[in-house]
Amino acid sequence: MPPIIDKQKCNQCGYCAQICPLDVIKVIKNDDKKAVIVKYPDECWHCRACEKDCRQHAIRMRYPLSHLMLHMDVQKEG
Repeated sequence: MPPIIDKQKCNQCGYCAQICPLDVIKVIKNDDKKAVIVKYPDECWHCRACEKDCRQHAIRMRYPLSHLMLHMDVQKEG
């Protein structure tokens, strides 16, 4: 599942595209306008680099079900 970019919050700075280790996010330039898109959604490793470093808080992750089922509570000893 790809990251989701909130078009209302995104200012098209392109920082997310620069830090994405797999080039999942791209900046598309048309004439005078820029747009940030998720170009390769199936390649996302869900590392959350884009979500954590977005200064506008315009990116959120959508996790596949298999990722959501990995949580396990651990009892503390003592």
